[in-house]
Amino acid sequence: MAFEPPERLVRALGEMPETAQDADWLGRLPGLTEAALSRRGVRAQRVQAPGGRSSLVVIVTYADGTPAALKLAPPHARPDRELAALAHWGGFGAVRVLDTRHHEEDGALLLERLHPEVSLRSLPEAKALLEASGTLRRLWVAPPAGHDWETVAERTGHQSQALRAAPAEARALAETALALRAELVAAPPEELLLHGNFRQGKVLAGERAPWLTVGPDPLVGERAYDLARLVRDRLEDQVASSAGAAGARRRVNKLADALDVDRERLRGWTLFRAVESGNRALAAGRRRDAELLLEFAAWL
Repeated sequence: MAFEPPERLVRALGEMPETAQDADWLGRLPGLTEAALSRRGVRAQRVQAPGGRSSLVVIVTYADGTPAALKLAPPHARPDRELAALAHWGGFGAVRVLDTRHHEEDGALLLERLHPEVSLRSLPEAKALLEASGTLRRLWVAPPAGHDWETVAERTGHQSQALRAAPAEARALAETALALRAELVAAPPEELLLHGNFRQGKVLAGERAPWLTVGPDPLVGERAYDLARLVRDRLEDQVASSAGAAGARRRVNKLADALDVDRERLRGWTLFRAVESGNRALAAGRRRDAELLLEFAAWL
């Protein structure tokens, strides 16, 4: 079986500052996958298609037919931190880790198999947001002592460097986002383990539970930061609707109230994250995505 990297993964890595480590990983991915399968004694059925922007996932089975999924991610994605978060959640609201014995050798994750073709995006919007809120609430737990995850302040500090050099078309929004970020990190209300990349497409149907999240980019901080990415889910539909700015603000308020999050902190982090994503899209030449993100941010 061919284990060539998905096109979406290749494109996503191409949009990032290239590192020799990631380039080497991508070139060796077919061999790395074969070796990871052999170490764990599982048999590949197929590569998950169309695949994600951050990893290669292979649908596998154990010798006795037990289903599983093998995930391989590039070094910059810090799969060790993803493993630590999944282990800390212990399957509560998130996919369960089946085997950790060989992780230090290759960074691969052997996970319970979910239904990758059925995410919350398959549900009507109101139902999807309800299920997403319930799933996200389960993930917000205290981090263990001595954890190795970065904080919201650290991650957004790195992201702010690029925002300070935003092009003219995004500069005003970038300045607003940076000012809001400075206020938000000055007085964080809590320190919880966060998913870091939570949205409807990251919640898949399962057997053990109806819905389980996958693909965390974990960090530690306040709930409003984690919820902010969910606010702009199905962005094209939101921008295409006639609700405009009023609709965006209602969505912020509805999600904030549903999860007992401060409305203004959620609005601030939603704006920051939308502008930061829009600026990255501009830098990568994804102008349509950038325009949607920046228009949405301007509504807030």
